[in-house]
Amino acid sequence: GARQLRQWVEVPLLDTARITLRQQAIGYMVLESQTHNATQFRTRLGEALGEITDLERILSRIEVGSANARDLAALRTALRALPQVKQLLSECNEGLLHTLDTRIALHQDLLEELERGIVDDPPFTVREGGMIRKGFNAELDEVHDIAENNNKWMADFEQRIKDQTGIKNLKVGYNKVFGYYIEVSKGQISQVPDSFIRKQTLVNGERYIVPELKAFENKILSAREKIQQLEYYLFNQIRQDVRDHLVEVQETARALGELDVLYSLSMAAFKGSYVCPRLNNRQEITIKDGKHPVVEKLLERELFVPNDVHLNCTDERLIILTGPNMAGKSTYMRQVALLTLMAQMGSFIPAREADICPVDRIFTRVGASDDLATGQSTFMVEMNEVANILKYATSRSLIILDEVGRGTSTYDGMSIARAVVEYINDKIRAKTLFATHYHELIELEKLDPGIRNYSVAVKEKGHDVVFLRRIVPGGTDRSYGIHVARLAGLPEKVVKRADELLEEYTSQGAAPAPAAKAAPAPKKGQEDLQPSLFGDVIGDTLRSLDVMTMTPLEALNTLYKLQEEAKRERGQAE
Repeated sequence: GARQLRQWVEVPLLDTARITLRQQAIGYMVLESQTHNATQFRTRLGEALGEITDLERILSRIEVGSANARDLAALRTALRALPQVKQLLSECNEGLLHTLDTRIALHQDLLEELERGIVDDPPFTVREGGMIRKGFNAELDEVHDIAENNNKWMADFEQRIKDQTGIKNLKVGYNKVFGYYIEVSKGQISQVPDSFIRKQTLVNGERYIVPELKAFENKILSAREKIQQLEYYLFNQIRQDVRDHLVEVQETARALGELDVLYSLSMAAFKGSYVCPRLNNRQEITIKDGKHPVVEKLLERELFVPNDVHLNCTDERLIILTGPNMAGKSTYMRQVALLTLMAQMGSFIPAREADICPVDRIFTRVGASDDLATGQSTFMVEMNEVANILKYATSRSLIILDEVGRGTSTYDGMSIARAVVEYINDKIRAKTLFATHYHELIELEKLDPGIRNYSVAVKEKGHDVVFLRRIVPGGTDRSYGIHVARLAGLPEKVVKRADELLEEYTSQGAAPAPAAKAAPAPKKGQEDLQPSLFGDVIGDTLRSLDVMTMTPLEALNTLYKLQEEAKRERGQAE
């Protein structure tokens, strides 16, 4: 079911009817009723599925001819568990589970062949024998008898040689290098008959061979070779029989994969107390007390703070989310996207209540990354992703944008961020969560009824700041970046200096610009002695010039015109 689960995540459903079928199947395994014991059903199904191996992978090996005897043994184990699965599914009349029951076949003929043909613990290789069970093939059994009775023959032969020679400590043995031999100790070598042929000299004795023992060795070795060849032939036959039924077994494997996913989602719902989200076609996403299913499990020393969200296509279409660093904005936005995705998979979700409309796509621009190999900076990668979102998003999409425009200068970034917000709100009109530290953007709420400000609640006590991780209505104008720097371990001297500079910059930005000193009033009779430096026409012209973009020739022509205008104003024009 792991691959099937990945497919469900990558290809969620848009059809509410199909989503509902999955929800009902999970609900059957989670929700108790007077006529149905969900806990018992779930436990028994988990035990049965636990016996089933990765059928699709085994079948793919069989299809390409690379499966070994252990793969066939694993297939046999899986087929053994099918009757229990079928029995459990036959007891319920729930729609999707009943459909899966009809798609799962028992494949009894294949199971019987595998039971008769493959040993309980086959070897890894297929060329050395030991795979085929006794009783499966008469010819193979006969050759096995020859190979397996060699111990009795060797014992009889050893006793006969002892009686003939009178060498009581003589013994008959075998090793893979020298084959069969008769071993005699040093003290008994004088009693060895002339018919014995020396084969190997040892420290404590000699090893010999006789024609009768050599003939037996040839017979045994040929039997073993024949066993290996015959077993490999029979194994290929069994593997081919499975391949002939490949399509039927693959259908069973796919149905088992879906059942495995439904069971896994039911276990997650049971352990996490998930709820079944309602589905709507009103283009609204409403989640109350939603949680991030992964982050919640990773927290050890603190509780996860749940949050609400409400998105629609009218008065809460685009949410501008502001607040401190490290306060949970990214977690909140990812949580909304993830719960929406889980709902469209048919899964239950971690929330107190949810009413979700299916979205056609989920677009995200979260985190920082670069692509140095192709010469793209972090900001360029960010802009590429934003461009892709603006090109392909629709009014039925869900967009998650985090810190757009942070990779360039303040005014450039803020301008881009605002332009992106306006384009999404005016042109695309998709449900959007937009997190930013450009606090100036909260003014957009006053300009469009579809934009709403939300922020992360913070509690301040002196110099200490506590992030409450609760999303509340309204914007904020503080990011508490220096506080986060202190938490990260920056030297205290650096943090104090940053506080001083922040106070200085803030005071400068808040204070009105100093007014220019007024020129002293001219004395009586001197009004014409202090004329203004430039007339209105010349002043307006100078102020409108873009000096940085002018060519030298344009600058020279403009200067000539200004000179003529100055002469005219002085009455000196020719």
